[in-house]
Amino acid sequence: MGSAGKEAYRSLLKAVKKHVVKGEHKPYFTDYIREEFRKSVNSQAPNAREGLQLAKDYTFLLNSVHHHKDLLFSYNIAVDRSDEMKKVLGKSAASVGLQLPDVYQP
Repeated sequence: MGSAGKEAYRSLLKAVKKHVVKGEHKPYFTDYIREEFRKSVNSQAPNAREGLQLAKDYTFLLNSVHHHKDLLFSYNIAVDRSDEMKKVLGKSAASVGLQLPDVYQP
């Protein structure tokens, strides 16, 4: 795998960790990506270029969907903002050394 392949691999892992896994323990996403890249490196398959382009496209899709969602939130388009507001309040509280309490929801 050349430098373009390594860059695509790193970018894809970073996007998956940021937008799909989001700090939760879900190793099967990243494990699958690692396994597929190892296969393509070890086999030197003729369709490795297609896999590389697919990885780049999927990374672009993940980042674009996340950016689009952020834009919808910022423009107050009819979406549920409660989770986003909790995240913003949590970051604000953490910046001054506080932690928001967990709210009981039956």
